[in-house]
Amino acid sequence: MKKIAIIGAGSYNFTRAIARDIFTFPALADSHIALVDLPEGAAYMDASKKLIQRIIEKGKYPAKVTAGFDRRDAIDGADAVIITIRNDLTVDAWSPDLTIPKKYGVDTVIGDTRGPSGIFRFLRMVPAIYDICRDIEELAPGAIVLNYSNPMDMVCSYVRRTTDLNITGLCHSVQGTAAMLAKWIGAPMDEITYLCGGINHQAFYLKFERSGKNAYPDIFKYIKEHSRVNEDGVTVHESEGVRNEMCLGLGYYPTESSGHNSEYNAWFRKRQDLIDAYVPDSYGRSIKIITERNEKRLADAEKALAEDSIDISRGKEYASYILNAIIGDGTMFEFNGNVENKGLITNLPYGCTVEVPVVASKGGMKHFGIGALPPQIAALNTQNVMLEELAVEGALIGDKETIYHAIICDPLTSAVCSLAEIRKMTEELFAANEEALKPLGF
Repeated sequence: MKKIAIIGAGSYNFTRAIARDIFTFPALADSHIALVDLPEGAAYMDASKKLIQRIIEKGKYPAKVTAGFDRRDAIDGADAVIITIRNDLTVDAWSPDLTIPKKYGVDTVIGDTRGPSGIFRFLRMVPAIYDICRDIEELAPGAIVLNYSNPMDMVCSYVRRTTDLNITGLCHSVQGTAAMLAKWIGAPMDEITYLCGGINHQAFYLKFERSGKNAYPDIFKYIKEHSRVNEDGVTVHESEGVRNEMCLGLGYYPTESSGHNSEYNAWFRKRQDLIDAYVPDSYGRSIKIITERNEKRLADAEKALAEDSIDISRGKEYASYILNAIIGDGTMFEFNGNVENKGLITNLPYGCTVEVPVVASKGGMKHFGIGALPPQIAALNTQNVMLEELAVEGALIGDKETIYHAIICDPLTSAVCSLAEIRKMTEELFAANEEALKPLGF
C-alpha cells in the first residue's frame, strides 16, 4: 500500500479529484490517502474524507483514507506528499492584499502569484511551508514532493534554497489552455502537439502544431475573427482579451487566463479604460469571491455529499499520472512542471524556477531544456523572475528593504506608482501583516 499525504486537504473538490484519479491506476488502487489540515479547515477536510470514502466504496478499491490535524503523522513514511495549502481562510487575511495596493492604483485580480499581493501572500506562507518541508526531510526523505500552492515560483524557489527536497510545482494552465486552443481551431487533442516554456502563469506555446503542421495561423485567424475595435480604438475580444492581445503583440500564446495575466505586465490595468476593455470589473468580482468563498465552498461540499451518484472516472490532473509513472506501473508521463533552471532556459537567470517539459518514469523525473526563449518573452519573464527571486531573498534574511525592491520590479506597480508611493504601500502591507510575519524576523 502506497501512502500519499495531502497537506491542505480542506480544498475538498481538488482533494477528492486527486484521490479519485490515483485510485483509477491499478498499481495505486490500494493507496492510503492521508489527509491533513488545520482545525480551521476541519469542515472542509471532513467533506473531503467522506467523498473519498464514497469513491473507494463505489470503485471497490482496496484503499483507505484517513484525516487529521497531525501533519507529522500524515507525512511519516509517505511515498509522496502533495502540498496544496493556502493561508487565508478568513477574509481579513486575504483582502488587504488587494485593497491596500488598490489605494495606490495597483488594481489586482486574484493576487496569488506575484506583485505586491502575491509577495505578501508568499511571506505569510513561508513559516508553514518551511515546517512542512522539514517534516518531509525527517519523516519521508525519499518522498515525491508535488506543490500546487501559489505563489508557485516563490514557494518552489524557497523550498530549494532551504531544504534538500526535489520539489516539482504543478499547475493547471498548460493543459487547460492547450485544450482551449485546440477547440478554437476545431482540432481533437490527439492531433495536437506543443512545446511550452517560460515561468508559471507566464509560459508561452513556442510551438503549437496540428498533425505536425504549425497551427498558429489558425489561432491568429480565430482571434481576429472574434474581436472588434471599439470607439476608442481599443481591440475588444469576445473572450480572453488579455491573452489574445498578448499573442498578437508578442507572437506566442500565453498559458494563464486573462484575469491572472493582466496582473503581470504593464499593459492592461494601469488605466480604467484599459481595464474596462480587457478585464471589466475584475477587481470587484475578486472582492466578491473573497467575501463569499468560504460560505459557498461549504454549501458546495454539502451539496456534493447529498448527491446519490459520484463520478469515479479519471480526470486530467497531472499528479496521479506522475505518481503512477514513478511509484505505480511505470508508464512514462510527459507534462510541464515548475523546476529549477539549471540551464533549461538559457536566457532566464540560472537557479530560478521555470516551467518546462518534464518526463516522469520509474527513474524519477527528467527535465528537458528548451534553449533560449524569444527575446521579447525572455524580457517579460525576466522582470517577473527578478521580483520573485528578490522576494525569496527578503524572506530568507527577514529584510523589509529587499521586499520593497521586489515590489518596485513589478511591471504593473512600476507603471502606476512612484518609488515613494511604492515604499508607503509596502509599509502599509507590512503593518497589515505584522503578526503573521513575526516568525520571519520582520
